[in-house]
Amino acid sequence: MSESIEFSNFFKLLDGIKEGDETNNDLINKIISEYKDPDQPKSFLDELGKRFIHIGFTELYEYSENKDLKYISNINKDKWEELAEKNDLALPQYLANAMITFVREQKMSKEMATKWQVREREINKHVRPMAQYITEGIIDFLE
Repeated sequence: MSESIEFSNFFKLLDGIKEGDETNNDLINKIISEYKDPDQPKSFLDELGKRFIHIGFTELYEYSENKDLKYISNINKDKWEELAEKNDLALPQYLANAMITFVREQKMSKEMATKWQVREREINKHVRPMAQYITEGIIDFLE
């Protein structure tokens, strides 16, 4: 990717929930909600990543049939396998596909290219790697 981006602070908050600190639960949900349409992103990559975090967690809640991050982070392997069968895909593929499909269906590349004054193909070349990056962050939180 052409610029350095990272969402480590967000994922550190998530790790706190996994470790039992639920004091930031409301903050995390607020951040996820704000990332639907990020306010003042630093770059198109920052915007893409934030939108993908929103999509990823929205899809995680749907996939797991639960919005409690503490609960989701403690789902066992058998339950994940059951959910994969029910959803016809393992979670990583499900999340990444949802992100990529969203970009395509919403014509997000064109919108972002205009907004950030870059070529649409520049946005498109980062869609799959960003989807993978955000998906890996979500899966790391769950492991």
